[in-house]
Amino acid sequence: MSENQGPLNLIAEGAEYALLGSEDGASFVLRFKTDQMTALLEGDDASRFRADYETIKQQHPGWEPDQTLAQLWDQGGYSWLAAQDG
Repeated sequence: MSENQGPLNLIAEGAEYALLGSEDGASFVLRFKTDQMTALLEGDDASRFRADYETIKQQHPGWEPDQTLAQLWDQGGYSWLAAQDG
């Protein structure tokens, strides 16, 4: 992660997924806990993710965090940016 970046804060979490982000919205960590995979999103990827996340939240306000984050992971293509934890 960037040296100038502050700590990441928990944004959303379910049984299978977790989303953390920096206060300035410049970076996100999307975790698929079940498969122990993590996608680090910075720069253009973070900007695109932020927009995609807000769009899905607006389109499906009743979705639980796992539903929203699974949609981004699978259909949004963010799983392609993931690496195995640890």
